[in-house]
Amino acid sequence: MAKNFPKDVQEALQPRLDEIDRQPKAPRVFGSILIIITFLLFVGVFIFGGVDGVHHDFTYSQYLLRFLIIAFGIKGVDIIALDYFLLTKTYFFPHFFSETKGCAGWQQFGYNRKQHLGQSVFMLICCFVLAFVFSRM
Repeated sequence: MAKNFPKDVQEALQPRLDEIDRQPKAPRVFGSILIIITFLLFVGVFIFGGVDGVHHDFTYSQYLLRFLIIAFGIKGVDIIALDYFLLTKTYFFPHFFSETKGCAGWQQFGYNRKQHLGQSVFMLICCFVLAFVFSRM
């Protein structure tokens, strides 16, 4: 998770990250399981949306619209809820990582624009491909 934080926060966390191999593995395993479950739910929403469209005889444009709403709705929640509120307004992470209190990175909304842009382009391409695949079923 720390690799997605602003650079100055990553630098402040580096001593803690260096010690991570000596810490208990259970929290990391639990976190990995949560990430896998979240990814499967994300994929499941698209599959459910596609299968439902098959049952309702959707056209290509209807599939595309549905998949775009799903993908960019989730991306919007990521940007607004996680990046804006959780990172810059609530001081959620500095509460757990006290060594990062006072880092300017916590106030830099948009520090990961390139990452979001890349993910958005990838999701756009996936939406077009999924709409094509499901419209041919």
